[in-house]
Amino acid sequence: MRTVDIIHSKRDGKELSSEEIAFLVEGYTKGEIPDYQMSAWAMAVYFNGMSARETADLTLAMAHSGDQVDLSSIPGIKVDKHSTGGVGDTTTLIVGPLVAAAGIPVAKMSGRGLGHTGGTIDKLEAIPGFAVERTTEQFLAQVREIGLAVVGQTGNLTPADKKLYGLRDVTATVESIPLIASSIMSKKIASGADAIVLDVKTGRGAFMKSLDDSIKLAQAMVDIGTEVGRETVAVITNMDEPLGPSIGNSLEVLEAIDTLGGRGPAELTEICLELAAHMVRLGGKADGEAEAKELVTRLLDNGEALAKLKQFIAAQEGDSRVAEDPARLPQAARRVDVPAPEEGYVAAIDAEALGITAMLLGAGRATKEDKIDLAVGIKLFKRVGDPVKKGEPLAELYINREDSAETAEMMERTAAAFTIASAPAEKLKLIYAVITKDGIRKL
Repeated sequence: MRTVDIIHSKRDGKELSSEEIAFLVEGYTKGEIPDYQMSAWAMAVYFNGMSARETADLTLAMAHSGDQVDLSSIPGIKVDKHSTGGVGDTTTLIVGPLVAAAGIPVAKMSGRGLGHTGGTIDKLEAIPGFAVERTTEQFLAQVREIGLAVVGQTGNLTPADKKLYGLRDVTATVESIPLIASSIMSKKIASGADAIVLDVKTGRGAFMKSLDDSIKLAQAMVDIGTEVGRETVAVITNMDEPLGPSIGNSLEVLEAIDTLGGRGPAELTEICLELAAHMVRLGGKADGEAEAKELVTRLLDNGEALAKLKQFIAAQEGDSRVAEDPARLPQAARRVDVPAPEEGYVAAIDAEALGITAMLLGAGRATKEDKIDLAVGIKLFKRVGDPVKKGEPLAELYINREDSAETAEMMERTAAAFTIASAPAEKLKLIYAVITKDGIRKL
C-alpha cells in the first residue's frame, strides 16, 4: 500500500477502504508519512468529502492512535456531553451535577479555552484548590463514588488528531465537516462514554456560523456515533449572542452556582435542562424526553443538583464553600459600567466580539502559552430584544489592570458589540433542532 495511491484515490473522489484509512493514520502518527503528503490528502478530503463509513473509520483510527479510557468498572450507562464552543457557555458546570444527581455517571475530560471561547478546565480552576489533574484510578474511583468527575485531557489521548489538526490549521483545511466531525468524535470515543450528547453551536460566536453548516456537522457526528455503536444526540443551539450574561472564569462559576440554585438566567437554564434531559434519556433513567425533562427540572428545583456540585468540588479538593460564599472566588479589583450610546432596543449582540474583548481583558488566551486572569470578564445586563435608555449600562467590565487607555478601549469594544435599533427586535430562538439516528427534528 502506498500513500500516493491513497491521495490519488481521494483526489479523484473515490471512497477509501478501512485499511487505507488505518494505514494513513498509523503512518502519519508514527512519522512515516510526511506532512506534505498528509496535507495533500486533507485538501482532497476538503474538496471531495468522505462517506459516513469513511468518516467513522477515520474517527476510530484516530481514537485508537493513543490512550483510551476504560470506563467498564463504572456501573451504568456512561453519557458524555460536548459543546463545540461558544461565549458565556458554562453548561458543563451545570449539566454535569444535574445528570449525576439523576444517577447517571458522568466521567468527563475537558479542555482549556483558546481565542474567544472559554474552557471548562479554566473555569473549574477559578474554584480555590480545585484539582483538574487526577490519576486514572482517582478519576474512575470518584465517578464510582459520587457519579461525577471532570479532568483535563490526558497527554496521549488521540495523538493522531492533535497532529492532524495542527497540520489542517496551517494548510487551510480546518473547515471540512468530515475532518471536524472525526476530530471531535475521536476524543469522545477515546474517552470511553457509552452515549454522547452534542451541543452544536451556531451563529456569530460559534465555530460554525450558518445553521445549515451546523446541521451538517451535527448530522455527521451523529452518523459517526451510529456507525461505531455509540448512541449520539445533537442539539443545535444559538450562539448569535452569549448563552449566559457572564463571560469570564470566576463569573461563569458563580453563574453556574446561581443556576443550580434556581436563580440562573432563563436562557442558560433552558438549554441546560434540554441537554441534561437528553443525557438522562440516553442513560436509561427516563422512557422519553418529557419524563426526562420533568426529572431534571425536579432535581434543579429541590436542591439535589446544587448539592451534587458541592460534593463534586470537594471530591476534587476544591473549596465547596463557594456555593454559599461567592466572595471566595477570585475577585476583580475594579468594575466599570459600559453605558448605552443611544436609546432604543438591542437588535444584535456580537458574541464573538465580546469573547475576544474578554480575552483581551485577560480572561482567555490568544496562544496556548498565555496565562489567564481568573477574576476578570464581562457581565451583560441586556439581551437581544431588550429596551435600553441612553446612558443605561449595557454591561459591566471586571478589570484588574489599571491602564486607563486600555479600559477606555475595552469599554468602546464592548459597546460596539451591541447593535441598538429604534424598532423593537424579536428575542432570539435558543434551540433550532435536535438530531438523532432517526433524523432531524426542527424546533
